[in-house]
Amino acid sequence: MHIGILQCGHTSGEVAAHHGDFDTMFEGLFNGHGLTFSSYDIENMVFPPSVTTCDGWLLTGSKHGAYEDHPFIPPLEAFIRDAYAAGIPQVGICFGHQIMAQAMGGKVVKYDGGWGIGRAVYRMGDRDIALNALHQDQVVTRPEAARVLASSDFCENAALVYGDRMLSLQPHPEFSPQVIETYIKMRRGMAGYDPDRMDAAVVALDQPIDQASAAAMIAAFFKDAHNG
Repeated sequence: MHIGILQCGHTSGEVAAHHGDFDTMFEGLFNGHGLTFSSYDIENMVFPPSVTTCDGWLLTGSKHGAYEDHPFIPPLEAFIRDAYAAGIPQVGICFGHQIMAQAMGGKVVKYDGGWGIGRAVYRMGDRDIALNALHQDQVVTRPEAARVLASSDFCENAALVYGDRMLSLQPHPEFSPQVIETYIKMRRGMAGYDPDRMDAAVVALDQPIDQASAAAMIAAFFKDAHNG
């Protein structure tokens, strides 16, 4: 199955130097799941020719807010709606999660509780899933078409599912503990990053996260949706 990675942003600094860009991380995350990839620099207005160019679409994180005025946001929202109408499966991560919700009628805001960073545990049905997160913006009103798949006290709408057509997650399943450690070093002391929360993120670096389970879930969603 051929997945198009819609790069809504790019990593930078030490993260880019040591861990690569979002597309590299996702290709590593899905290694062994039988997926192939092409990347499109959406942030810089490089869009696929059609929503049917690939079998599915993966929307990445970004430094931008979904509610901000950037040239790529209106056509990306239109692309999301067109792919949804055509039944092409889509998965959104962090900013991708937020822009999908906004495109479908939800609301995204800059959360007044500050930044979430590091290992976070989410309630997903009758089990918990732990993944690394890095965000301040949150989906506060979900679209009518969406139902909550995972939630936490910090982030109510942490994962949404839109029937068998779209799946989105606020955390970053592609972020290893090493990636988060680099972000902590880069952002410690910056506005919005609570020192206690940063310290807790450091302590949690050695605790397990469910990257493999998340990768399997997302890959299965793509394949099941593609195969009807």
